[in-house]
Amino acid sequence: MSKDKLKPMLFSVIKKYSKEQLIKDIVSGIIVAIIALPLSIALALASGVGPEQGLYTAIVAGFIISFLGGSRVQIAGPTAAFATIVAGIVARNGMGGLALATLLAGIMLIILGLLRLGSLIKFIPYTITTGFTAGIAVTIVIGQIKDFMGLTFPQGTVTIETMDKINAIAANFGTVNAQAFLVGAACMVILILWPKVSQRIPGSLIAVIAGILMVKGLHMNVNTIGDLYTISNKLPALTFPEITFSGVRTVFTDAFTIAILAAIESLLSCVVADGMIGSHHRSNMELIAQGAGNIGSALFGGIPATGAIARTAANIKNGGRTPVAGMVHSVVLVLILVILMPYAALIPMPTIAAILFMVAYNMCQWRTFVHLLKTAPKSDIVVLVVTFVLTVVFDLVVAIEIGMILAGILFMKRMSDEAEVKGWKYIDTDDESDPDAISLKEVPKQVRVYEITGPMFFGMTGLISNITLKEYTKCLIIRMRGVPALDITALNSLEGLYDTCRKNKVTLIFSHVNEQPYKTMEKAGFIDKVGKINFREHIDDALKRANECL
Repeated sequence: MSKDKLKPMLFSVIKKYSKEQLIKDIVSGIIVAIIALPLSIALALASGVGPEQGLYTAIVAGFIISFLGGSRVQIAGPTAAFATIVAGIVARNGMGGLALATLLAGIMLIILGLLRLGSLIKFIPYTITTGFTAGIAVTIVIGQIKDFMGLTFPQGTVTIETMDKINAIAANFGTVNAQAFLVGAACMVILILWPKVSQRIPGSLIAVIAGILMVKGLHMNVNTIGDLYTISNKLPALTFPEITFSGVRTVFTDAFTIAILAAIESLLSCVVADGMIGSHHRSNMELIAQGAGNIGSALFGGIPATGAIARTAANIKNGGRTPVAGMVHSVVLVLILVILMPYAALIPMPTIAAILFMVAYNMCQWRTFVHLLKTAPKSDIVVLVVTFVLTVVFDLVVAIEIGMILAGILFMKRMSDEAEVKGWKYIDTDDESDPDAISLKEVPKQVRVYEITGPMFFGMTGLISNITLKEYTKCLIIRMRGVPALDITALNSLEGLYDTCRKNKVTLIFSHVNEQPYKTMEKAGFIDKVGKINFREHIDDALKRANECL
């Protein structure tokens, strides 16, 4: 591990920083800020908070994460993955509960980074990340149907959970506002077609302008942000959430979910960015930066933040190559907040819904989802579908918990299926390149040889019972060259086998025990119990030892 793993990338790249790169970073930062403006507002509204909270997040967390981060080009801010989680926390515990959960999540992320656990994220199966990402995309779409169609829900309608929203939509579908739908549809067309016209100017900005012109110019009866929310262009103020034991206990699960999701999404974004610029991020430093960024966001009225893949990609495409671009993006958003935020009141809600529909489409990875359904093993497909369904029907916490448990169980089942205990078969081979290869040998009738292959863990201990002794058996050889790992449960089964051999006055001999199993046996005192003389490097030595015992 290199010495600079916990060193911010900015401190490394600044040593060879040039004026030409500064100009590129500034230009890229301005463009990314323009892209982030409508997205930050839309994601804040989808999260059940005010539009300015989205900008606070992009400003504070975005700057801190770029300054301290372990990636050259990561752009951080509010993302779609958090929308449904944040909305649920706000509905249950208010903004105070959200601030506390985000603060705790930030602390957890810093601890993960300091403990150098960034690499552990790779142990979350691809099927789970694909499943919950697709599930989140579906929940975002469902949550925006009301505004896109201009539906009216009776006062008191509960729409916290996704299934509540589906029921409310079905019950009130007759209240469709045709004008709202027209605005939303027009903005969707712009969002789909505009990238073919220009890659420089974001389609979301054009859709916002078009939506405002339609509603105001044609005097359409369509809700705008100003009709539903109070707009503020004040700079974020430092506010400490109330910290109590009961409050921490209430939001701890939510905080853990935010931390894990922030870690997963930010490191995935870093990996994608590495591939685009041929670089390598510092995962542990990135986790520390994400933690600091989320703490900052919580203290300044923002919502959870993480690396945003789309904005990071836009930064790269526009020439950004150092964290300076991300810091410029945050500074530009400060200016936009102060100067232009009052005009955000004019943005129609169907336009926001259309922007979020596109966000959901871009994040859903439906092609990957379908490809996995066609090509993955059945156990992986089960994990994928279950995670997806649970994300939509329940929430991300349940989906990740059940998904990880299911993936672990199915993995252990797969490993136990690979493990095998069988009696020795005579195989004639002239493979002299294998020092442990065997030719046909004469084995005394009183000697039995069994070979174990595959990892020996608690999922396969029942296979040890396949080892049987005959009345005339005097020596039992267990060949273990195909066993890479051994856990204490499997060792306990071997101890039971040893006890059986001792009672029947059978000498137990082990052949070719690999390093990890040997150390486990040694630590547990099993080698001393069996006798070091009965552990042999090769099958020839084991057979020789058996003949000595006879």
